[in-house]
Amino acid sequence: MKNELRGRMTKDGIRIYDTSDFAGMHAAGALAARILDDIAGHVSVGQTTEAIDKAITDMVDAAGAVSATIGYKGYKHASCISVNHVVCHGIPGSKILKDGDILNIDVTVIVDGWFGDTSRMYVAGKLPRKAERLIQITHDSLMKGIEAVKPGNTFGDIGHAIQTYVESNRMSVVRDFCGHGLGRVFHAPPNVLHYGRPGTGAVLEEGMFFTIEPMVNLGRPETKTLADDWTAVTRDKTLSAQFEHSVGVTATGVEIFTLSPGGMFHPTYG
Repeated sequence: MKNELRGRMTKDGIRIYDTSDFAGMHAAGALAARILDDIAGHVSVGQTTEAIDKAITDMVDAAGAVSATIGYKGYKHASCISVNHVVCHGIPGSKILKDGDILNIDVTVIVDGWFGDTSRMYVAGKLPRKAERLIQITHDSLMKGIEAVKPGNTFGDIGHAIQTYVESNRMSVVRDFCGHGLGRVFHAPPNVLHYGRPGTGAVLEEGMFFTIEPMVNLGRPETKTLADDWTAVTRDKTLSAQFEHSVGVTATGVEIFTLSPGGMFHPTYG
């Protein structure tokens, strides 16, 4: 019976994977998470985002994996590195990190055809208090979204859990970007919104694989994309933070594929 699930699509176009496919997602997710663990030592005042990306590229190559982002729509890097008011898709370059800078590093790898996609926050030097609170709320909103993942719930339940928590803490959820399905492909249905109403959207089923990756702003939610067609920033120049896990719906709840091997998912783990 389980084998019949392989490759099945829901009426919403969401692929249902077999239980045996969870192992491939765990392998890809574990590598992406380990790379983000290992890169933590490279994040420091005076370092460039380009040097951090080079280290990530070397780690992907050393693992015998493939970067999903190099060559994707012309993108040339193994990571997106988004600093301070950059919401997402920051391009690594010559920018030198200063004391108190916060940054999201987003990595996606391909292992035996499976995609592992995750991102988390880092700090160069001393973490400013307002940034610390933003990072904490963003992290906790992701975990509240994941808590809503179980068969019978809806994607609207996930978004509602994130939105209500963030807004109750007087911050805003970015609406211009969302999570996505993945598995044997980088991006697939559904769009996983980080806001919404309970009971709306597609119903969660065992075997769905997708990312949850809320972007939270200290100020207003509006963003704009710069002339490079990649870098998205907050319109009001306020700080933004993001955390991302890849997850799979199980018979009773959820499995997180991108757990940090070293317990380093949050930047204040030490």
